[in-house]
Order: sequence, then structure tokens, then C-alpha cells
Amino acid sequence: MAATPAPPTAPPKPTWDPKSTEPPFPWLRPTIRIRLTLLYGGMFMIAGILLLSIIYLLAASALRAGNELPVQLAPGGRFTSNGTCSGLVDGMTADQANIALKACFSAQRQHALDNLLSRSLLALVGLSVIAFAFGYAMAGRVLSPLGRITRTARRVAGTDLTRRIELDGPDDELKELSDTFDEMLDRLERAFTAQQRFVANASHELRTPLAINRTLLEVHLSDPGAPVELQQLGKTLLATNERSEQLVEGLLLLARSDNEIVDRKPVDLAEVASRAIDQARSEAEAKGVEVRGERAPAVVQGNGVLLERIALNLVQNAVRYNVAEDGWVEVVTELKDGHATLLVTNTGPVVPAYEIDNIFEPFRRLRTERTGSDKGVGLGLSIARSVARAHGGRIIAEPREGGGLVMRVTLPV
Repeated sequence: MAATPAPPTAPPKPTWDPKSTEPPFPWLRPTIRIRLTLLYGGMFMIAGILLLSIIYLLAASALRAGNELPVQLAPGGRFTSNGTCSGLVDGMTADQANIALKACFSAQRQHALDNLLSRSLLALVGLSVIAFAFGYAMAGRVLSPLGRITRTARRVAGTDLTRRIELDGPDDELKELSDTFDEMLDRLERAFTAQQRFVANASHELRTPLAINRTLLEVHLSDPGAPVELQQLGKTLLATNERSEQLVEGLLLLARSDNEIVDRKPVDLAEVASRAIDQARSEAEAKGVEVRGERAPAVVQGNGVLLERIALNLVQNAVRYNVAEDGWVEVVTELKDGHATLLVTNTGPVVPAYEIDNIFEPFRRLRTERTGSDKGVGLGLSIARSVARAHGGRIIAEPREGGGLVMRVTLPV
């Protein structure tokens, strides 16, 4: 037996729920509103700094232009200081007094410039705060139509294709975007309606002839006087017809389950798993596969028929793709961290990690495409993944050490 390849290194787990729509610090998210706010505030700050620099340079130039003293003391004269300038003292000569006056006036001019600069900076900071707040409010008002478009898109994501934006206001770029989005929703609604009609018609047109063929074959096989060759041919045709019925049912279920479930009811995954095990028990006993596991109550909101299909497909696959001797299948349900989990683990052949994604594709199996098999029609896991997505959950497959798979279905409660 080939050695199991080492699985690829898993990426580090994020510090918040990957399915969550909100990051851990939503105010740090670089939204368009934040970027517009920074743009508006930044432009105001740049303009304010330039204006402040120009005013400061003009004031400094005007003060330096009058650097000469308007009056000077005549030589030999003396004066009395009033204490305004610290460099002037009583009894100084005229020359000493003129030098001290010039230094005093220069210091006062510099003090006036410093005072002008500090007060201007405080005013700039205050006005910048006001500008950022005003820019944030204006950006929110400008982007409000985009918020309306986003909210409508989220409602449409819930399969409510009847909603429209119908944005009022001037015929600008945002109105054009809104009208384009409404036109796209009209086309999508028509396409989904046509798809639903097709599924309903196909359900009738495909099931009816297959049911008639099955009835005719069963009637002929019930004839005790029919030749052995004819009975053998009838059994072969009946098996082929049954396989075609399974294929049609699988395709129709896959088409229906691609949409989100709207009509939801409380469903216990433990009960669903138990019913699936009961349906697959005879096949498991025929193959000598032991079915085990503890199933704790795990109630979710969803469609019971579709959820039972998930459990049945996983259990049947686990039984059919198992080892020849001493095989087992473990089915576990649990409720943990606000999510309900259905875990199906089985023994079986070694599955390379790089082939895990292929098993969820329709008509695909490991290392080969489906051309014919007695184990199914190749839609089981595709249907399981589609149903899980329709319920807002997900299904993950992991190779089991020693062979087999671990299938984990996680659904919100």
C-alpha cells in the first residue's frame, strides 16, 4: 500500500471568524467613506499649512523691513529705563542704549512671530478636526446611495429577486449604476423563473416515461412462463432504468438545492443521521461494515428532506467506499460554538490530499471520471455540498490517517 502523502501545511487561522462579515476592528477598515474623509481632511490640512506658511513669511518679511530704530539717542545723552527691556539699565550711554534697544525690538518681533505661529497652529488643528468631521458627514451623504445599493444586493443574495433599488435623485453616475443594477435583477429574476419552470417540467417529463418503463418491465418479469433469456434481459433493463431514475432524481435535487432554503423548520441532525443509518444498514451488513458513533441532539433550521439527503449520501458513500474486511463507519452529531456538526468518518482506501476537491464535482471520482459504476451516479457529494450551501453551511473533506475520509458538515443553528 502506498504511503499517505503528507498533507499541505495549513494556513494560520485568522483571529476572527472567516465567515463573519465584520473584521475585529471595523473602524480600521479602509472603506470609501474613510478614504474620502481622509482626502477631504488632508486637502484642507495641506491648504491650511500653505496658507499659514504664506502668512508667517509675509509677517516676518514686514517686521524685518522695519529693522532700523525709528529714533535714536544723541551721543552724550542719558535716559531712565522703565524696565520694559531687560537689556536697558539706568545710566547707560546713548550708544549702549541704542544697541540694547535694537536687541530688545528684535526680541519682541521674534516673540510676536512665535506667538502668531503657535496660535495659528492651534487654530489649524481645531479647524482640521472640524474639517475631518464635516468631511466624514459629507462623504456619508454622498455615499448613501451606494449603501442603499449594497443593502438591496444583500437582500437579493437571500433569493429575494423581487427587490429593486429604484433610486431617486439627479441623473448622475450613482443613478446610472442603480438603474443598471435594477436591469440586471430583472434579467436574473426572469432567468431564475425560467429555471424553476424548467425543473418543474423536467420533473414531470423525465419521471413519467421512466416510471412507465419500470412498470412494463416488472409486469414482464412477473410472467412465470417467460424464457430465461428474456427474464435476464428484463432484469438488466430494469437495473438500467433504476439507475436512470436515480440520475434524474439526483440532477433535479441538485438543481433545486442550489438556491437558499427559504421555508425553514427545526430539524435535529441526530434524528436525520439515525434515519440515514437505518436506510443504509442492510447495505452495510451485506458488506460487513460496522456503523457506530454517538449522536447528540443538534437542532438546526432547515429542510428535513434535504438534510436527510446529505446524511444518507455521506453514509452510503462511507459504506460503499470502504475496506473489504473489518471496515467501519462512525457517524457523530454535536452542537458546538453555535454550530451543528455532522461528522462521518470511515475506513477505506488512501485518498491523496490533492484529490479531495475532485470528489465534490458532479460525475467525478478519485483518479477517474464517471463512465459507469454500480456504486452510484456520481452526484452524492455534489448534492451534499449544494444542500449544505443552501442552508448557509459548508462541508469539508479531509483524508484520514490510514485510509478513508473524514466528512464534516457544519450548519448554523
